[in-house]
Amino acid sequence: MYYNTNCKDKCINKCIIFARYKEGIAKMKKTAVYKFIVFLVSVVSVIILSAILLKQMAAAGTNLSTDEYKSQLAGININGISFSDYIKNYDVKRKPDAEYIIEAKDYVRVEGMEVRKFADFHGMDGISVYTGEKGFIEYEVDIKEEGFYNISILYYPVEGKSAAIQRAIFIDGVLPYRELSLVEFPRIFVNERDEWLRDNRGNDLKPRQVEAPQWITGFCYDSEGYETKELAVYLGKGIHTITLYSLREPMVIRKIILSNTGEVLPYDLVKEKYDAGGATDTSGHMVRIEAEHANRKSSPMLYPTQDRSSPAVSPYDAKELRNNTIGSNGNWKIVGQWLEWDFEVPESGYYYITLHARQNFVRGIYTSRKIMIDGKVPFEEMSDYGFKYYSGWRLITLGDENGENFKFYLEKGKHVLRMEVVLGDFSRIVSRVEDIVKNLNAIYRKVIRITGVEPDKYRDYHIEKNIPGIVEELKKERNSLAIAMEELRAVAGTGSDREAALNTMLRQLDYVIADVERLPKILTSFKIDISALGNWITGVLEQPLALDTIYIHSPDVQVPKPNNSLLARIVHTIKSLFYSFVIDYNAIGNVAEEGEDVRTITVWIGSGRDQANVLKSLIDESFTPQTNINVNLELVDMGMLLQATLAGQGPDVAVQVSSDIPVNYGMRNAVVDLSQFPDLEEVKRQFRESAMVPYEFDGHVFALPETETCLMMFYRKDILDELGLEVPVTWDEMKAALSVLSKNQMDVGMLPSEQVFAMLLYQSGGQYYNENSTASVLNSDTAVRAFKGYCKFYTDYRLDRETPVDQRFRTGEAPIVIADYTLYNQLQVSAPDIKGLWGFTMVPGTVREDGTVDHSVPSAGSAVIMMSRAKDKEAAWEFMKWWVSAETQIRYGREMEALMGAAARHPTANIEAFESLPWPTEDYDALKSQFEWLKGIPQVPGSYYTWRNVNNAFYRVVIAEDKNKMQPREALTEYVRYVNDEITFKRKEFGLPTDDDLKKK
Repeated sequence: MYYNTNCKDKCINKCIIFARYKEGIAKMKKTAVYKFIVFLVSVVSVIILSAILLKQMAAAGTNLSTDEYKSQLAGININGISFSDYIKNYDVKRKPDAEYIIEAKDYVRVEGMEVRKFADFHGMDGISVYTGEKGFIEYEVDIKEEGFYNISILYYPVEGKSAAIQRAIFIDGVLPYRELSLVEFPRIFVNERDEWLRDNRGNDLKPRQVEAPQWITGFCYDSEGYETKELAVYLGKGIHTITLYSLREPMVIRKIILSNTGEVLPYDLVKEKYDAGGATDTSGHMVRIEAEHANRKSSPMLYPTQDRSSPAVSPYDAKELRNNTIGSNGNWKIVGQWLEWDFEVPESGYYYITLHARQNFVRGIYTSRKIMIDGKVPFEEMSDYGFKYYSGWRLITLGDENGENFKFYLEKGKHVLRMEVVLGDFSRIVSRVEDIVKNLNAIYRKVIRITGVEPDKYRDYHIEKNIPGIVEELKKERNSLAIAMEELRAVAGTGSDREAALNTMLRQLDYVIADVERLPKILTSFKIDISALGNWITGVLEQPLALDTIYIHSPDVQVPKPNNSLLARIVHTIKSLFYSFVIDYNAIGNVAEEGEDVRTITVWIGSGRDQANVLKSLIDESFTPQTNINVNLELVDMGMLLQATLAGQGPDVAVQVSSDIPVNYGMRNAVVDLSQFPDLEEVKRQFRESAMVPYEFDGHVFALPETETCLMMFYRKDILDELGLEVPVTWDEMKAALSVLSKNQMDVGMLPSEQVFAMLLYQSGGQYYNENSTASVLNSDTAVRAFKGYCKFYTDYRLDRETPVDQRFRTGEAPIVIADYTLYNQLQVSAPDIKGLWGFTMVPGTVREDGTVDHSVPSAGSAVIMMSRAKDKEAAWEFMKWWVSAETQIRYGREMEALMGAAARHPTANIEAFESLPWPTEDYDALKSQFEWLKGIPQVPGSYYTWRNVNNAFYRVVIAEDKNKMQPREALTEYVRYVNDEITFKRKEFGLPTDDDLKKK
């Protein structure tokens, strides 16, 4: 439990006073009367002091600082209880009918948060309060009747970074349970256009998703989806504090409401109620809704999709792409995402709801949706309606397992249908398996502390003796896994292919429990199977569904059958095959023909079709209308750029090229020197100096940066807490931590790479090349010391050089990892089993002579270049400026994240655009602090030899056979000679003065 330390000190002092008083009494005559009096005084004192302590702890919420709240958030996922455990401590039936409304303007305390008041904000009467994305705001409420209360907030999602609003909710200064540490309040998005635009090849363009904010009453839900109902807190009589702690995005709030929502009744009781009221079936009515025309949605990911796989969809076209479905690419799958459709019925009475849907994404289980009408779940069965796997499109009339269709009572007039992604019956199964994964990983870490990661299979480690109670722990997880298996079979049926990972782990646990000494012999497969369970969680958490059409119709009306006959499918296949020969699928969007009055450029992109589609839509929406310059965007393999350039068939502009290409191509006159354009300096001001370093040489600029990334340090909060370690700030602290980790058979995940070497080099004050870039200075004493330190991590500390760090981070083998910050996106999406158990911060730094700490890191990234063959260089330059501008990069980043989720967060090099990405506040602050230490790695003629030979020297020191091993200074000095020979050779080739030439002068 968390409480104010000042309160604790006061209570301890009172206890000390009481103890001294007790000593005085002991000196008196020890009669039975005195002893009885002492006993009574002790009991009364304990009761009084306990009451005082509890009262002070309850009031402590009004005294906690931002850092103290932050500390609770850091520890809640390690030590905090879950909602299901929380409610066990109370009478769950105690739900008062009372409602308490807290006006937003009546806050009692604010710290670290931007707060502004508005009168009658966007049509809402009264005073509303703007709350920023940092700090907290606190309210008080006087509860008259003890019991459980749901918390809801009437809010307006003001403009932010297009991400869901995140808050932590504290009660009396304490997080009651884990789920309240991250509560999300959605935004509302709509299609920018009701009618689809088309490119000049007849394909529908994906409509841009824009915010359409409105006042929303949002309840608190579990952001992970394990708890499907509204979260509640138990409040005793008296004054309580409610604290809203901002994690991401601002919001305007009008009121906070404490109340209790009514229980949702089962279908039979609801229908019985309507029947008693005289409700009857309607007749002859059918409302058809094209699902892709959703009126509102919770995420910009939920855009219309194009499906050419079947003639059953509407509208259908075998040749051209049509926006005819929603969810066809599996983007409607994240818990909490919802879609809404407006419709109107001409008569009051009962209706059926039929969906033309497809769930061919998840085999072996069903995916679930909460179905609501006018903001309410009509009956219990709609709280988590399941859609089973089926390979094709089919009509599904909502009904029970016995085939009886549900009748929905609708009053005449307008209504809103909402479908929201939920886990349904899988929520408790996933939650159970997640706990099993965490516990098995903890057992695995205990074992490797005895055996190491690669045990000797011929050695007896006496596991049961060295790890007392391990058999009982394994049995407990085995039994829990067996329960999860039975629950899975109950909801998905026997024989589901989702049983495989659970079955494998179950068999392995049985094998180990029979003789625990077998565990070291199968430790590798044990770890692999635990990872498979973690991946199982990721798969089950995704709940995709595709919709084509929705019908609300009278029970006596048959919905039209889709055109999905065998003949129709055969014709569709023949047409699709024919068009595959006549349509250029490499061209994206509008294709422009060159002409005398038409300015046209060709742009190559090599990343992927999704990225190409987003870029092309941005081009057609903003670049071409603004500049009257047409762009032919082609999706190609960038490995062909060199051959195409040599053949004179390359593009005018290439985007997303690696950082080593611009200078190497530029020195060969294959890439345009951008310094000829007068506004280059203005464009460069959009980036950090480090971002430009790889693309500049000898006064020439050969590219503009698109992305820029760097190393960050990731750490497991739970494991460091278990080992009593602080997050290391310097390399000395890191080495101290390494000794502790080594004793526990763990280490740091830091794969050898140029980024790691350059980090150590820059922190030591070293550099790659001399002032004139005519020679490498990696043979200097400073560079040699950095190289020695680099090698030492893999010789003395024996860090792993090959295994991907993400898996070792998940299992806990490497509770500290130094990797590119884009690992953050990967962990957020693919590692739900350690969600909330990790954080990231700046890399460790080197202590300077003046006592300051140098956290320098090298940057890496991609660039956009203009090829020398470009005929209209001014047009190409306009495109490059537009592409790297803040507005375009913001839109591209948000569109990519909307399309592919957080895993596709764009690491833009544009400073303003990066500030607009939807990072949680704490994580953004960590990145921003590290960015202040960014340094670029320069590129010079022949620089491709540099890292190649530094790496060769590294392997001669670290892994060469004894007879070929070299000392770090010897190895680096020898291989730097090859680097300098190549630089000299290339400078001569390009007619540049060599190092010797300059020395002679």
